[in-house]
Amino acid sequence: MALLSVNKLTKSFGGLTAVLNVNMEINQGELVGLIGPNGAGKTTVFNLITGMYEPTSGTITLDSNGIKKEIQGLKPYTICNIGLARTFQNIRLFKDLTVLDNVRIAMHKNVKYGLFSSFFHLPSHSREEALLTRKSLELLEILKLDHKKDELARNLPYGEQRHLEIARALATNPVLLLLDEPAAGMNPAETAQLTELISWIRKEFNLTILLIEHDMSLVMKICERIYVLDYGMVIAEGTPEEIKNNKRVIEAYLGEDMSNAGD
Repeated sequence: MALLSVNKLTKSFGGLTAVLNVNMEINQGELVGLIGPNGAGKTTVFNLITGMYEPTSGTITLDSNGIKKEIQGLKPYTICNIGLARTFQNIRLFKDLTVLDNVRIAMHKNVKYGLFSSFFHLPSHSREEALLTRKSLELLEILKLDHKKDELARNLPYGEQRHLEIARALATNPVLLLLDEPAAGMNPAETAQLTELISWIRKEFNLTILLIEHDMSLVMKICERIYVLDYGMVIAEGTPEEIKNNKRVIEAYLGEDMSNAGD
């Protein structure tokens, strides 16, 4: 069953067409890769799906709790409330807040108390705040960041900042998680840990994941299907084995030396 359906998605910026007639389907429970050369339009697709850009044309449909809804053109916070979360190619944390507060902020989208309760610190406010803190700490423990809960986000090592950004996305309780180059800037050891973490998160949280990544060893290892973009258009779709042997993909992006990727 398709959780996310993208149909003839196009985005133009003046005379430049960054994405052209992109069709994609992400099924419930899948881990799907989106790859391509720099400037191919991958992050633009993410920005369209998450509401940061409004499409020039085309539709984006998300199936959230059995209800299909077209989300193109909706505000990012509305799309997040429906069940879609993302990370960014360039880490975007609240760097002057603590690790714990970064996660707590994301969880606040689910609070039920109102302004009156918050202003007067009524029992309903205190109960929910305590619950949010406990759930945030549990999430940090899962990602092995609980011992850093009181540190400022800016003081975390780079790899842990990546993990915190993923924790913050998970705190919104998504049905679909979009990861934009999560291994960017990581060394091989950190990338190996991240590969295991993404696979584990998918199973533990019963998530569907769409992943942009240039590290082909990561993509070929964990993705079940891969879409390839070039000049804003999908030029191939298939399993990792099919993609790494696709002549058009090799010419546009992978190169002949990728024939053994993922082995």
